[in-house]
Amino acid sequence: MLALLNAPYHHGDLRNVLLEAALIILARDGAAGLGLRDLARAVGVSPAAPYRHFNSRAALLEALAVTGFQRFTTAMNELAASGPVDRLSAMSRAYVRFALDNAALFRLMFSSELKRDNRPGLRRAADAAFGTLRQVNGGDTATGRIAALSAWTRVHGLVMLLLDGQIALQPGEDIDALISQISDQH
Repeated sequence: MLALLNAPYHHGDLRNVLLEAALIILARDGAAGLGLRDLARAVGVSPAAPYRHFNSRAALLEALAVTGFQRFTTAMNELAASGPVDRLSAMSRAYVRFALDNAALFRLMFSSELKRDNRPGLRRAADAAFGTLRQVNGGDTATGRIAALSAWTRVHGLVMLLLDGQIALQPGEDIDALISQISDQH
C-alpha cells in the first residue's frame, strides 16, 4: 500500500494520525479495506503501534464512527447557531451533503456491524447528533422527539436511496431544492 503521509511517523499524536489515515483508506476502499497492519504501514509505524490505541479492528471502526458523528454534530451545531430562517431545511441539506461527501464514513456511522448498545462512546456520539436535530424540532419534549424522528427518517431515507443509486436527480433538478421539498413534507 502506498504511504499516505509524506514521511514516516516519528512523534506527535499517533492516534489522530491513524484516524486521519484510516478516514482516507475508508473513503477509498470502504470498511472492508481497513486493517490495523495496513494502517500501520500507511503511516510508517510498526505493525504493533496501532494496537496501543485500538485493541482491535472493531475498536478502530468504532473510533471512526465516533469521529464521523462528532464532525457531523459540530456541523449541525454551527448551522443551528448561524440562525438560518428555516433551520430544519438547512439541517436537512447539511445532513444529505455530509452523507454524500462522506459516503463510506456515513455508512459506517449507521452500520449494523457497530452495535451501539455495546459501545457507550458510539452511543453518546450518535445521541449528540440526534440531539441537534431534536433541538430544532421542539427540544426534549415527547412531541419534539417524534418531530425529530419524523424529520430524520425522511432525510435519512433520501440519503440511503441516493447512496444506493435507487433514485437519481432528474435533468435540471437541484439537490438542495429536492431536499427542502422533502424536509418540508409533514
